[in-house]
Amino acid sequence: MFKYKHSIKSAMLSLTVAFGVISYATAQTDFSNPAMTPTNDLPNPYETVAGFLKLPEGRQWGSASAIHVDVDGTSIWVAERCSGNANACVQNSHLDPVMKFDQNGNLVTSFGAGMIAWPHGIEVDAEGNVWVTDGRDNQVGDTVPAQRYGHQVHKFSPDGRHLMTLGEPGGAREPGYLFQPNDVLVAPDGHIFVAEGHSNAEGSTARILKFNATGELVQTWGSLGSGPNEFMQPHALAMDSQGRLFIADRSNNRIQIYTQNGELLDTWYQFSRASGLFIDANDNLYSADSESGSVNPANGAWLRGIRIGSARTGEVQYLIPDPQPDCRGTCTAEGVTVDSNGVIYGAEVGPVGGIKRYVRP
Repeated sequence: MFKYKHSIKSAMLSLTVAFGVISYATAQTDFSNPAMTPTNDLPNPYETVAGFLKLPEGRQWGSASAIHVDVDGTSIWVAERCSGNANACVQNSHLDPVMKFDQNGNLVTSFGAGMIAWPHGIEVDAEGNVWVTDGRDNQVGDTVPAQRYGHQVHKFSPDGRHLMTLGEPGGAREPGYLFQPNDVLVAPDGHIFVAEGHSNAEGSTARILKFNATGELVQTWGSLGSGPNEFMQPHALAMDSQGRLFIADRSNNRIQIYTQNGELLDTWYQFSRASGLFIDANDNLYSADSESGSVNPANGAWLRGIRIGSARTGEVQYLIPDPQPDCRGTCTAEGVTVDSNGVIYGAEVGPVGGIKRYVRP
């Protein structure tokens, strides 16, 4: 079975580590300096392809940040905010936000209508189940809907059967949960990690929650701030072959690396202002920066785009720059995934929206 984002072959890994065949040590280069020189001067061996994933006739792409490869290695799952420029599914709740496309870009299944207000993150676990984070609720204005939903994480079977929900309908703040969940990741042992908090306002939630396989909360860590073990918009999650948890600490312009029990191992700045993260089976790290110089002018020395490097060493090797460098929104990929052929897919929020495909000739 093909698996990315947190692919691990436990038996093989334990043998190779035991016999010293490989070493996944933390990078020898110090990437912990927030004032490091931007990693902009890098080659781009990829060609950009737009319009590969085909929506049903009459439906247009809206904002999308949630994208993940299927367990088959080539199909692509997207959770999109229901077409148009409303940036939410509440106005178009009859549309399915969760969609699966085959290797030729054809839509093969969709589901989730009327259940998800603002799809933000997506995960496909080792059994092919699809997990989606819903980062807002379905209230519009001052009118409270009769049936609240949102601020939750939903688990679906590959054919769209609803299997589990984490969080209270409409949201709950700490010590409850969830409020503004950004991303979800399922570890090889079944534990579920959720990154929570999409605001930098004082008093906002910014933490990681760990659940067991049945959805019982077992641990939390982190709070709002810019120091060690603090976050400002923990926006995306990925896991390497060692089982280390990579957290895109977006508004701190860094990646924080943890054990699965919440022990901080390292902090990296060389992948820039990460909105999306993906680690493939070979520990290649893909980091999508959709905000430097536009949404976040203070990080303007860094170019927006997708940076590609090593989760083992921390070295950055390639940069796919934003094809619209003068754009003033989140114009390039906010979410990122990679298929078994090394083809990269980027999910864009806007003003462009939709999905782009990046292929090495």
